[in-house]
Amino acid sequence: MFTGLIEDVGKVSRWRAGAEGGELIFEAALLARGASPGDSIAVNGCCLTVVRKTGRRLAVDVSPETLRRTNLGDLREGHGVNLERPLRVGDRLGGHWVTGHVDAVGQITRVDPSGDFTVFRFRTPASVGRLLVPKGSIAVDGISLTVNECTSRSFSVAIIPFTLAHTNLQTRGVGDRVNLEADIIGKYVLQSAKAYATGTPDS
Repeated sequence: MFTGLIEDVGKVSRWRAGAEGGELIFEAALLARGASPGDSIAVNGCCLTVVRKTGRRLAVDVSPETLRRTNLGDLREGHGVNLERPLRVGDRLGGHWVTGHVDAVGQITRVDPSGDFTVFRFRTPASVGRLLVPKGSIAVDGISLTVNECTSRSFSVAIIPFTLAHTNLQTRGVGDRVNLEADIIGKYVLQSAKAYATGTPDS
């Protein structure tokens, strides 16, 4: 379980991907000191396992299923990736509950300055859009953000300068694909409502 508060932006140093999955290696100046093989880590919002550590470099295996369902296949050497370690019992929950299981891939459609803020607009599949509510939470590439406006196919968020400077959003532009994870509370509410609507709440 994660919070969506990015701890470090790693830099992709090597990425080998194919039909059978791949291995992603990135430099993580801050997180590498406390990471060990077997640890979980969120990479652009995807919960992965550290399989090897060499100095400041961490390696993770990426399965074919993860490649199909996320934007990790778009990565190239030099790209920045958002990194977060799992939440520990007793830690403050400054963002929201993020599982690290990506629901879908969205796309940036607009980036507009608005005073000190930057408004990002995204296109989203309806499977995610139906779970969004204004002022609700969503994880974008692992970043816990607040929805400004939303429809069944799009939503917008206002990014504060600190978040822009300390995540990979600073290098993102129109057309880029992003990993989306809707608020898990909304998923449970929708599932419960569907069960009651069909008259099978206990099945």
